[in-house]
Amino acid sequence: MSKIIVVGAVEGRFEVFDKLSKLHAKNSFSLALVLGDFFPDPLATSKEDEDAITSLINGDITIPLPTYFTLGQHPLPETVQAKLEDTDVEVCSNLYFLGKRSTTKTSEGLRIVTLGGSLDAEVTAGLSKDKFLPFHTEVDAKALHGANNADILITSCWPASVRSRSSVRLPDGVDEPPSEQCIVDLCSALKPRYHFSTSPQFFYEREPFFHISENDQPDTTTVTRFISLSAYDNQYKQKWLYAFSIDPSAAPPSALPTGTTATPFELVMPRKRRRLEGQEENYERFSRLEKGHFQHDRPYKRPRNKGPPPGPQECFFCLSNPNLATHLITSIGNDSYLTTAKGPLTTAKSFPSLTFPAHVLIIPLSHSRTFKSIEPRETRISTYKEMQRYRYALQSVVASASRGSLGAVTWEISRAENIHIHWQFMPVPIDLIGRGLVEAGFKVQAENEKYPAFKSKDISDGCGEAGDFLRVWVWRPEEGVNVTLNIDADEHDKTETRGEEKSLVLPLKQDFRFDLQFPRKVMAKLLGLEGRMHWKDCAQAEAEERAEAEAFKAVFKAFDFSLEEA
Repeated sequence: MSKIIVVGAVEGRFEVFDKLSKLHAKNSFSLALVLGDFFPDPLATSKEDEDAITSLINGDITIPLPTYFTLGQHPLPETVQAKLEDTDVEVCSNLYFLGKRSTTKTSEGLRIVTLGGSLDAEVTAGLSKDKFLPFHTEVDAKALHGANNADILITSCWPASVRSRSSVRLPDGVDEPPSEQCIVDLCSALKPRYHFSTSPQFFYEREPFFHISENDQPDTTTVTRFISLSAYDNQYKQKWLYAFSIDPSAAPPSALPTGTTATPFELVMPRKRRRLEGQEENYERFSRLEKGHFQHDRPYKRPRNKGPPPGPQECFFCLSNPNLATHLITSIGNDSYLTTAKGPLTTAKSFPSLTFPAHVLIIPLSHSRTFKSIEPRETRISTYKEMQRYRYALQSVVASASRGSLGAVTWEISRAENIHIHWQFMPVPIDLIGRGLVEAGFKVQAENEKYPAFKSKDISDGCGEAGDFLRVWVWRPEEGVNVTLNIDADEHDKTETRGEEKSLVLPLKQDFRFDLQFPRKVMAKLLGLEGRMHWKDCAQAEAEERAEAEAFKAVFKAFDFSLEEA
């Protein structure tokens, strides 16, 4: 059980820690959360404020318990930014920056998701590029959907229409704070147990509410409490402090709390998807993790004292990971996204008709090990469908750019011990496909490794398979066909560039060790790239990664359905 104390915007009044010290001495809180602006507005900072900030950074102000803060409506002071550039999250002892867009898991298992700042109307899409400015984009909010759930959600702005179906009135003479539809979508996706925000002039606590499931049925397993705190020690004498206890491992409540309403968001109709211009721009944030995109693509070893699997905040495929190499991302859909591979097998010189490697990953937004584990079922269906759309679009791209001389191979390793399910896509000359060398390459290598035999069969999303499996799609365009993209978004199956496709499936049983590099090794031998079998042997400079991602995006733009109006 975690005891949490939440504080409204402090705005540089660090004497708040004197009060927190007294409260902490009596209650032994696990941690403190500060909402809104922790520091004063840099544009209105006095010499006294600057001295106080310096004292804080130097450790001259005692902070009695672990305290976390995010962005409000002001940028962080330059001295604080400089400190965080060195330490990443720690300002001083017991004071930590959650980040503008982050998923954090505490030592007690508490999952905290944060979206700081307000929506930047000047940036219509893409992940925000400056981690210290108080602005986010709709894609920032959407990226956090991959966290799947949250115990606590913290946003600087309110979710639109949160007061619908509520009998709690605002105090006289005050206006509702700025609200955003993207925060509605985030709250509905994560279903947090607590959603905290700020309202400088007043305190607001809505009745608890339950959510609506994907099939429009009430989902009473998770109840959200929306609470907005006034600023610390405000002149309006409004509540700026809130304390509560939470058990991250507790089962859903057996009965709804008194006064619980249906979600206020049910009445808000989803807006049409706007063109994501940011997908045509460069993603500037560079990963601080050089371990790479395929950390778990290594030969399988029997686990020893295996700890819990990485969550979204540590996963190299989750957009909610603040250290994600976002400069590799080339398109973001509703349920999945594309990224160029880190340490690609192919190079920009592998195919004369292409100016980029075209080794691309198709990744679900949901942090799930297999398609079967994606819940609810409606999300699983829409995710598989959209990933197929991306695959068909990629096939059309390489066929079009090569004037029909390239086909494609896509593979999926579906294992219950995966970290995050994904597909890998790669062009291949149609001559190799036409002569049956690609299919033979996989089958012969499996025989050499003493694996079970491949079977030719279509398994759809694979949820009907009894266990783990490797699936390989081998596709080549129909000879002489005019390569265009024509995907019907309302159909589960493809209606795109005509061609011939074969699906090969290899069951992965527990009685043998499967090499996760197996598909890449087969493709390396087929393409004469034996020296590039492992991604670590193919490391690139950041500038080269960026250039190749931009070259791919320029070609893919005409085929990118995510840029279309809904």
